[in-house]
Amino acid sequence: MAHSDSDPPLLNHYGTLLCHSTQWDEPQTRVTMEECQLPLIDLCDLGSDDEMVRRACAAAICKASSEWGFFQVVNHGISSQLVENMRSQQVKLFRAPFETKATSGLLNNSYRWGSPRATCPNQFSWSEAFHVPLTKVSDEACYGDFKSLREVMTCFAAAMSELSRLLAGILTENLGHWKQASISNICDETTCFLRLNHYPACPISPEIFGLVPHTDSDFLTILCQDQVGGLQLMKDSKWVTVKPNKDALIVNIGDLFQAWSNDVYKSVEHKVVSNATTDRYSTAYFLCPSYDSLIESFVKPSIYRRFTFREYREQVQEDVRKTGYKVGLPRFLLKGSEDLTTTTTESNTRLYIPSITAKS
Repeated sequence: MAHSDSDPPLLNHYGTLLCHSTQWDEPQTRVTMEECQLPLIDLCDLGSDDEMVRRACAAAICKASSEWGFFQVVNHGISSQLVENMRSQQVKLFRAPFETKATSGLLNNSYRWGSPRATCPNQFSWSEAFHVPLTKVSDEACYGDFKSLREVMTCFAAAMSELSRLLAGILTENLGHWKQASISNICDETTCFLRLNHYPACPISPEIFGLVPHTDSDFLTILCQDQVGGLQLMKDSKWVTVKPNKDALIVNIGDLFQAWSNDVYKSVEHKVVSNATTDRYSTAYFLCPSYDSLIESFVKPSIYRRFTFREYREQVQEDVRKTGYKVGLPRFLLKGSEDLTTTTTESNTRLYIPSITAKS
């Protein structure tokens, strides 16, 4: 297996876990389905002069968020040139020597690789990433020798932020929450993130995750990926492989929106599988509230108890530290609400179609 000085020591860490592990902690019993197409939504329709077209587009966003928890959008307002520039700068960054990435404080010292808390192979992610707070994206001091990355990343983050708030607004209005709460009022740059991912080729085993199965601890995530593929999500108790679309961005619902919507929207388990021969790159934007924001459903009876984003993060981190796995929303279920989850989901299948004003 070829190794360059830019690669993190993934093989060494994985080998150590393999030697000390007596078994795979999570049985590989789920069957991977064939490659499929996520619901595809043309956001150009939101700017239509025809109100029915606008309403139908908003309804499609809400329906996909309820039935899949994932969808893809085209005509999203982020130019292909900006996407290409971001990707080329990202590749250049990850090709820097490992020591430079790990020790020079790049991008707010946000570099990470593998899974430091993994205790067995099934908790290990064959990847490296920079997880950058939005407040640091425009900070010149964060970029070191990668000055050209700053302008591109600043523009990209701003465009992703605008898109995330547009989608979150539609999803919020569908719940009737716009009267009581606004995503814009509780989400700001201090807790939103841009994550640059690199999944090096991994020829040693097809069972190694590029990113372990998980749900996202945010309101929603927007993903810009290359054409290598590898993203899979759980649909009808089976793993579905997502077919890449070069013109689309992928949007998925996070845990907070599931709790806020009382399970109308679904935060779906997903993962990245490693590729034996080809490196994969992606960039994800995470829309998060301020740490002291209260997360609660305005629909009663509520399935989950009230909690702050800070409390949720701390619980997730504690579970990962103790068990190696994220538990997530089940920790916050109210007593007896296990019986409500099915009936609540069924009773909320009728989606309110908001009135969308045409974009200028």
